[in-house]
Amino acid sequence: MKKTLTIVVAFSLLVAILAVPGCKRAQGPVKLGLGSVTSIAKSRDASGDIPATAQADTTVVAVILDSKGKILNVNIDTAQTTVGFDADMQVTSDKDAEIKTKKELGFAYGMNERSEIGKEWHEQIAALEDWMIGKTVEEVKNMKVKERDASHPSVPDVPELTSSVTITVQDYIAALEEAAANAVEVKNYNSLGLGIIVSIDSSRDATDTAPAMAQVDTIMAATAFDKDGNIAGTVLDTAQARIPYDAEGKVATDKNDAVKTKKELKEDYGMRDRSDIGKEWYEQVEAFEEWMTGKPINDVVMLNVTDRGNPDIPELTSSVTITVTELIQAVQEAYRYKR
Repeated sequence: MKKTLTIVVAFSLLVAILAVPGCKRAQGPVKLGLGSVTSIAKSRDASGDIPATAQADTTVVAVILDSKGKILNVNIDTAQTTVGFDADMQVTSDKDAEIKTKKELGFAYGMNERSEIGKEWHEQIAALEDWMIGKTVEEVKNMKVKERDASHPSVPDVPELTSSVTITVQDYIAALEEAAANAVEVKNYNSLGLGIIVSIDSSRDATDTAPAMAQVDTIMAATAFDKDGNIAGTVLDTAQARIPYDAEGKVATDKNDAVKTKKELKEDYGMRDRSDIGKEWYEQVEAFEEWMTGKPINDVVMLNVTDRGNPDIPELTSSVTITVTELIQAVQEAYRYKR
């Protein structure tokens, strides 16, 4: 009798765990996707005593879909990166400083004081992620929304979210849709991580012969892990947002133009002609993704690289000559934040 009671209690606990929102369980292969949306629309011209400031906002979504297209797990984050200039269009931002995403900033992001519901960005996005679990991408796209103001045209207008999410969600949904469209099959999935590394190191000052330019490189890794923490699959990409300025400190590009990632650019990225192995960036990164699959995270982190940062092992010398240091850092961060 005691043994039977123990079994019943254990089964009840299992059922309770599986019923918790956000709990992920899958039988067989699933699909892993990475999607992003980048905007430079908030970049600012120099005006009077106010110097120019470039801004790139990259919204990133990592998702796991089951065989029926339902969301088993989702991770959303945004890298809101600024590059400041002085009156002479010299970069004033610290190029070596760590740039944190909104989730990494947590309460330091400072939204809760301005929020009508008193919730910080990471709290609101967590509520949105939980709401997405169990739904198809189409169901998420069909969410009823309302315009709060010009800056918030798509705020959730469903009873489950009105007290927890007042941020505008159009970019999150667009990035989710892209992640699902590009999803790849993964076996042995147990947890999902999203890693984002941001660099402004390639931004340049104005000189006598060239105007200033801000460059924001957002390196992204959506990575699935098995029950032992090995990499079950990973999808890597980089959004390289360039924001040129003219001699007067005005943005010299259309701020509303779409910023494509390196994978989206494919042949247009233009690496093939400069590559020692005649391979484009997306081809090389796909070979790197394949090499990672099935390996423990430490094997990836400890990969031998050259002084240039490209792989220095026989398995990759003919397929990967790009710098992989920051891609590895993004995968390592995905492992750190896996759930």
